[in-house]
Amino acid sequence: MIEVRPGGRRRIDRVLAPDYVSDLDRLDLAEVRARRDDAAQEETDLSYLRRLLHARIDIVKAERTRRAEGGSASVVERLAEILADNAVGPAPVGSGRHQTLEPSRAEAHRRHVEALVSDADLSDVTSLPDERLDLALRTYVAEEASVSQRRREVQQVVDVLNDQIATRYRAGSASVDRLLAAERGEDPSTG
Repeated sequence: MIEVRPGGRRRIDRVLAPDYVSDLDRLDLAEVRARRDDAAQEETDLSYLRRLLHARIDIVKAERTRRAEGGSASVVERLAEILADNAVGPAPVGSGRHQTLEPSRAEAHRRHVEALVSDADLSDVTSLPDERLDLALRTYVAEEASVSQRRREVQQVVDVLNDQIATRYRAGSASVDRLLAAERGEDPSTG
């Protein structure tokens, strides 16, 4: 389960701390953008972790279906088809956003998912007894629910920060010219 530790040092602890989005009007625009970017990176990482969990859930479900229906094709033989089944077609409305960032902790997320069910080796899923397969599925589903909840919370933080930035542009306290000048290393007050 994805725990948030008050006062913790991890990015998710900071992003989901209640004071992360309080008094935003007192912060300069660069700090609001930095917080938004930090939260967006956390959203990307949670989305990646969620995709890893979905893949494992799909593999376990496919093996359970193969056993129930008496199929002869192994999960390994059908892996591309299994993983593609849920990746084809549009996502449900409101279920995600276009991600422009790469996960920053991909290897750590992979190790986390592998450690969830340490003795359920999905590379040889056919050798797992039914009870181990069921436990693996329950574990992955519970973790996916936890990750999805945290992802939604982080998305709300990103939305608040984006709204603050947009409000400043609408009010004229921020301008694209100043932003571009700052990015070029020029004095933004002259832009």
